[in-house]
Amino acid sequence: MKHTSSTQDVPAAAMMPRHIAIIMDGNGRWATRRFLPRVAGHAKGVEMVRSVVEACALRGVEYLTLFAFSSENWRRPADEVSVLMRLFMTALEREVTKMHANSIRLKVVGDLSRFDSKLQEMIANAERRTAHNTRLTVTICANYGGRWDIVQAVEKLVAASPGVGKFTEDQLALHLSMAYAPEPDLFIRTGGEERISNFLLWQLAYTEMYFTDTYWPDFDDAALDAAIGSYQQRERRFGRTSEQLIEPKKAS
Repeated sequence: MKHTSSTQDVPAAAMMPRHIAIIMDGNGRWATRRFLPRVAGHAKGVEMVRSVVEACALRGVEYLTLFAFSSENWRRPADEVSVLMRLFMTALEREVTKMHANSIRLKVVGDLSRFDSKLQEMIANAERRTAHNTRLTVTICANYGGRWDIVQAVEKLVAASPGVGKFTEDQLALHLSMAYAPEPDLFIRTGGEERISNFLLWQLAYTEMYFTDTYWPDFDDAALDAAIGSYQQRERRFGRTSEQLIEPKKAS
């Protein structure tokens, strides 16, 4: 399915965001403030993933993309990285059956070659099992980086079209790791930081940004609704003027 590029055409803008992308930040700080080990925050964060997936499905969101582990996160202490990998595997074991029963599709994107072979196999099995589900597509970005995504897309494009000296945005976009999804309508970052941290650099060109001080383990349904409410107050112009948005309404 071809999706409209926000720099080439004007995508349809609905009241409920079709695609929400989230950087789930603040797990470690949430735990530290409670005098708990950082891993306790990550474990609580996994529980919140389940809650937000359910909330998005109920609200009619079609795509939810979660930044679980960036390519830069390997710089963290080895024991914390190990815990994150174990949590990832445990979540796959526990949640895939529930997701499948609720017609939720799971995708995992990123450079998965650095992961343990067992984890790679679990990811592949989960994707195959849920491939035909249509209610909500949940994408987990793991060992993912926006620059990596663009580079790997360029490599695939050049390999697929040897000798071609000029390419279009649409041709390159077909090789991005999330070519199956429309560009995000709403980007959320929890935890108080206000940057995109190498996440979906190509896809966020015209996405509405929402930053909150709420730590990810506290990002409940009310917090999600506040983010969606903020999005619903935005005027999505995609390069046009406010007057151009009003003109079609006058004509009708």
